[in-house]
Amino acid sequence: MYVTHPLIKENTVERRAYQIAIAATALMYNTLVILPTGLGKTAIALLVIASRLLNEGGKALVLAPTKPLVEQHASFFKRTMKIEEIVSLSGEVKPEKRAELWNKAKLVVSTPQVIENDLIAGRISLEDVVHVTFDEAHRAVGDYSYVYIAKKYFEQARKPLVLGLTASPGSDLERIREVIENLRIEAIEIRTESDEDVKPYVHSRKIQWIKVEMSEELKEIRDLINKMIEIRLKKIEKLGIKASNLSKKELLALQESLQVQASEEEELFEAVSILAEVLKLYHALELIEVEGVEALKEYLKKLISEGKSRGGSKAARNILADPYFRELLLKVSSCKAEHPKLKKLVEVLKKQFEENPDSRVIVFANFRDTAESIVKKLREEGFSVERFVGQAKRGEKKGMSQKEQIEVIEKFRRGEIKVLVATSVGEEGLDIPNTDLVVFYEAVPSEIRAIQRKGRTGRAREGKIVVLITKGTRDEAYYYVSSRKERNMYLKLYELREELMKKKRDWFYGLDKETKREEKKEKERVEKKYSGVKVLVDSRESQSGIAKKLLDMGVEVEIKNLPAGDYVLSDRVAVERKTDRDFVDSIVKKDRNLFSQLLRLKSLYSRPVLIIEGQDAVRINPSAFKGAIATIAVDFGIPVIQTKSPDETAEYIALIAKREQVLRNRKPALHDGKTKKSLKEMQEYVVSAISNVGTVTAKNLLKHFKTVERIVTAKEEELTKVPNVGIKTARKIRELVTTPYDES
Repeated sequence: MYVTHPLIKENTVERRAYQIAIAATALMYNTLVILPTGLGKTAIALLVIASRLLNEGGKALVLAPTKPLVEQHASFFKRTMKIEEIVSLSGEVKPEKRAELWNKAKLVVSTPQVIENDLIAGRISLEDVVHVTFDEAHRAVGDYSYVYIAKKYFEQARKPLVLGLTASPGSDLERIREVIENLRIEAIEIRTESDEDVKPYVHSRKIQWIKVEMSEELKEIRDLINKMIEIRLKKIEKLGIKASNLSKKELLALQESLQVQASEEEELFEAVSILAEVLKLYHALELIEVEGVEALKEYLKKLISEGKSRGGSKAARNILADPYFRELLLKVSSCKAEHPKLKKLVEVLKKQFEENPDSRVIVFANFRDTAESIVKKLREEGFSVERFVGQAKRGEKKGMSQKEQIEVIEKFRRGEIKVLVATSVGEEGLDIPNTDLVVFYEAVPSEIRAIQRKGRTGRAREGKIVVLITKGTRDEAYYYVSSRKERNMYLKLYELREELMKKKRDWFYGLDKETKREEKKEKERVEKKYSGVKVLVDSRESQSGIAKKLLDMGVEVEIKNLPAGDYVLSDRVAVERKTDRDFVDSIVKKDRNLFSQLLRLKSLYSRPVLIIEGQDAVRINPSAFKGAIATIAVDFGIPVIQTKSPDETAEYIALIAKREQVLRNRKPALHDGKTKKSLKEMQEYVVSAISNVGTVTAKNLLKHFKTVERIVTAKEEELTKVPNVGIKTARKIRELVTTPYDES
């Protein structure tokens, strides 16, 4: 039986009771749908979108985190909907063209970054959008683009309605609450494979855990790395800091805490440095235990390159100088032992293809180097195999473009490739049907990733999952952690659903009407405070979060390709913004680019400003950090402002812009450093150079007097007749043109 609807093509979408029930809720409330992979989350979105467009008109927006997912969704909607105006948008489409496509479309499918950029630039409005679907909705936290889009959607849309889709929002209750608040979720719909209305559509999945034993050769390498870690932990404890028996997550938290304290207490800097060494060695330990010697070799190569490169980290240099590290290199380079998982993987796959030669298999690996090793081994064994990794380049190894990713999936679907070896890019959302076997090459501590991986099989027919575990390693711990988190996640979700059912809207806001009114008044007050203030923002800064904050404050933002600086606040003030990490890197690596940027900024604007944002990346001696700031302030004559966050940076920018534009009437002007100016530009430049005279006032003076000569010969009372020229400015002009030049 198929769905029948005026906007859905006949015989394209199977009618499933649980999808209809969920869609009914999603048409009444902003709804978060939690449904295992393969059970038709996109079909639910289709049912809701079709009904909204039919009944409300307007347009619908579907957001997905990657371009392959966007293309997949767009293809689905074009195949199933009776509307022609369906477009997919990405950063590859020029902004002007995107705006044109947006205006004509009834259904837009896009990556969120594109929509966010177009909202900030004012190219599009969400006013007539009657529905937004947030795919992989668990991403709607922090500064991710989903958060800003949802905020603007509820501000702009006349009839807003939201649908969030995810296979797993995670077990962190605070994170789930953040998703609910950011998307203004009013109802949660949960289904698992054991629910009665879902069971008819789920094929059985067998899960098998296979434990392998590390070889003695690998154990020797592991023990040597443990010894190096132990030595460093003892050094940290001698400094009065407890670091033994902490998990990697706890060590990272300790590192973050010490970095903040080290900015005030320089003696802690040594502990921060040693802890950085420990964390690098922990990664090496994880690789030998879980991945094998080939992955460790690749990591050690990178570590050596980092330690020897100009500006490389002190932690890497110290590890390279350790006599035990030389011993480790000898052991690793002479080690011929494969990780036992590789041999076991080959056995599992051979058995699978003997039983079913037409099988499709996905092997998940955490690291790209491991995926490469697996592909190499499986090719040697005669398997039809291809890698499936992300786009980013890792060292000398290229990633896969989105086009290549889509081509590989199609070949896998057609059976031209029988085995796909994927990193985390293969976990989320992509439609990879008819997978008979999924192999976890290593267990993962994340319940989100475990659920997504398992959802790759048992979709169209019976499936099987194999988890490879190395005995006595973090593999075992990771497996139990993800299982426990998955159980806890569902318990917490059911609790949240009950709370929402009881309290609906006001529960997740935690606000009464009076509080909401006060918040609205405060928002209006802030926006009024900066009314008429404009800031030019460099296009590369549009994703920093500062442009969004400025817009929230009521500042007019114009996105431009700035020749220098990141923000232009007037005709004389421009700001270069650096995160503390970028600033530290420029010092550690002796990168002259920062100083050339500042010199360029100073050559174009008479009052340049450097903002250093953040307080948690003091990876160098605080004296060096302060010394660099002193050099910029004294030798370059550029004031330095340190801020804690993007919000505080935005507040400084707005405040300075207001002082310049409202109090001094100096509007933002783009200086491109051109050596040749037109006569008009030179006239404006000469007049605006007078103290208290900005670009706007200079133009007013030239319009009134017509020539520079008449301005400099005019009397005070004549000058004050010009708009924006007061008695003080008039006196300054007269003083400049009548005072004799004194060379001394």
